[in-house]
Amino acid sequence: MTTGSLGLRSSGSYGSLQQIQNAAFCLPIQSTPPLSRKPPKMLKEKDRFFHWIFKFAPRKKIGMLLLCFVSLVVFMWVLIVGKGEEARDSLLPRINIESAPTSNDKLIVIRSSDSQTLEVLGSLNATLPPPPPPPVYFTGYELPPGNPCEHFALPPPPADKKRTGPRPCPVCYLPLKDAIALMPNASSVSPVLRDLTYIHEENLTKSEFGGSEFGGYPSLQQRSDSYDIRESMNIHCGFVRGVKPGRGTGFDVDDSDLLEMENCRGVVVASAIFGAFDLIRQPKEIREYTKTNACFHMFVDEETADFLKNSTELGSDKKVGLWRIIVVHNLPYSDPRRNGKIPKLLLHRLFPNTRYSLWIDAKLELVVDPIQILERFLWRKNASFAISRHYKRFDVFLEAEANKAAGKYENSSIDFQIEFYKKEDVPEGCVIIKEHIPITNLFTCLWFNEVDRFTSRDQISFSTVRDKISSKTNYTINMFLDCERRNFVVQGYHRDVLARWSPPPPPVEIAHVYPPPPIITINHNNGTSAAGVVANGFTSIQTKNVPTRHGRDRRARRHRKVGTGNSRNANSNSNFV
Repeated sequence: MTTGSLGLRSSGSYGSLQQIQNAAFCLPIQSTPPLSRKPPKMLKEKDRFFHWIFKFAPRKKIGMLLLCFVSLVVFMWVLIVGKGEEARDSLLPRINIESAPTSNDKLIVIRSSDSQTLEVLGSLNATLPPPPPPPVYFTGYELPPGNPCEHFALPPPPADKKRTGPRPCPVCYLPLKDAIALMPNASSVSPVLRDLTYIHEENLTKSEFGGSEFGGYPSLQQRSDSYDIRESMNIHCGFVRGVKPGRGTGFDVDDSDLLEMENCRGVVVASAIFGAFDLIRQPKEIREYTKTNACFHMFVDEETADFLKNSTELGSDKKVGLWRIIVVHNLPYSDPRRNGKIPKLLLHRLFPNTRYSLWIDAKLELVVDPIQILERFLWRKNASFAISRHYKRFDVFLEAEANKAAGKYENSSIDFQIEFYKKEDVPEGCVIIKEHIPITNLFTCLWFNEVDRFTSRDQISFSTVRDKISSKTNYTINMFLDCERRNFVVQGYHRDVLARWSPPPPPVEIAHVYPPPPIITINHNNGTSAAGVVANGFTSIQTKNVPTRHGRDRRARRHRKVGTGNSRNANSNSNFV
């Protein structure tokens, strides 16, 4: 007897009808009363919607309708999302952010290319930082109408052709308060060059073509590359060793002086005395504003410092009048003139935070306020470098021959240097007016490298450096007349020249002048004088007639003045004046 499969369900929905009929016996089907069902719930709104569709639409088209609906939804979603991504990508690169001039909370306006404007009010710290503003440069100015200096012109030279020597000429300076008001708030533009750094090397290798332990030994290729003006440059500029200029570099100064030099941030007036060769001359006509806001620094060596301690009042503040004395140790050169070229041409390295500098040789005395000089020769001319022309020699070859004739350097060295140069202007380098921007710093660095490589006569190398830089950029130099330079500095004399002069004679008492004794002629024939006889204690004397002078000598004798003192003292007096 076979048993039926217990896996068959009573409903027979999934079982086989044939299996049921062939079975040996049939299981009784229990009939149970149907379970009571709960009353149907209220159809929801969406169920009613689908119920309505199923009622009126044929059942065979329900699947197709649902498929079309789902496809439509997916298509719309892809279209909207894709369009939004494209719009966002095209909007971001063309956003222009402008900041309204408010206080802490600022209104940020975002403008897109399709003229849509979004305004977002928020804190400055919570918003995106604004883009950096474009650089601002000083581009010059024009004097106001009616200013006396507006149409000022130099007067014609004197008619007397014999007066060919150097002489001052009038210069129109603005009042100090007007010059201060015109002081630029931004630096001048530096053409091409933006970033200038300096070579530092502890291990030096001597070159066969000049150089020094202080300035390095640049090769000819490095020299050529230094004249290829680029946006960023790294060049030789002295102080190749040590921590920073003035510390372990040669030409070292005390830390207190270094701090003072770094804190000078406006205008510096600088000079130097090495070998006790000159006397300190105090600037004149300096206003209180300039005394407070400008720096006056005098570089001296140890020999000159000892001389100053013994001859002047050098106080504990290291000052002699307006000048702060900077004592330099470990001078790199044996020639005092070459040592003097370091502060003369490399002030931007010694004063890294200064905007303007005015260099004057120690033999000169400053008689005009430096702010007025800057306004006249830099700001009014929209220039960043100014130097005076040589009053007599305007040719580099003439300058070289004059140096050889005066025996200022070996002729062979000057001849070797002159082969590199061409005919051009020659400056009078005793005064240099400069704004510390990259292009002017490069100019004086390259100028110093020529002095370091060749001779210390800086006038010879000036024109070559200027022409090479000007050929690559639109950089120009204000070369003013020497007579204008002599308007704000007064020529002095070196200390050794003053020592050779005789001191002025001491004042003498006025002596009574008596007439000279008479000339007596004796007649040897009779033993008596030919003048006459002695009578009553007096002698009657007959003098010789002195022939009178005629013409110009007679007139000169008539107007000749009589003075006291001997001729030697009189001559020495006139030379001293």
